[in-house]
Amino acid sequence: QVQLVESGGGLVQAGGSLRLTCVASGRTLSNYHMGWFRQAPGKEREFVGATSRSGFVNSYADSVKGRFTISRDNDKNTVYLQMNSLRPEDTAIYYCAATSQLTITARKNYQYWGQGTQVTVSS
Repeated sequence: QVQLVESGGGLVQAGGSLRLTCVASGRTLSNYHMGWFRQAPGKEREFVGATSRSGFVNSYADSVKGRFTISRDNDKNTVYLQMNSLRPEDTAIYYCAATSQLTITARKNYQYWGQGTQVTVSS
């Protein structure tokens, strides 16, 4: 079992930045590919980005490419999501998740999920 806890959400103006943190416990984070997803009110949970076990391979949704960056520190069992140039449409609950499967962009492949952290971007 892997327990994931997100933090770092909050209220920010459009154009601002936030860094989300996801801390894992229970098992070594380096065993898993890690992803970030988000869910806005009335919408399905969507893929934001993911990073491979080593952190050498990253993938991003087109909507965040060039603005968001995922990184990880396996020694600290922590994954980060740096969000820059935030837009009102980025408003959502952000979740981190862990998977041992190879297709890291598919929500259904993730076995472990955090409780989420709210990000609100005002215009």
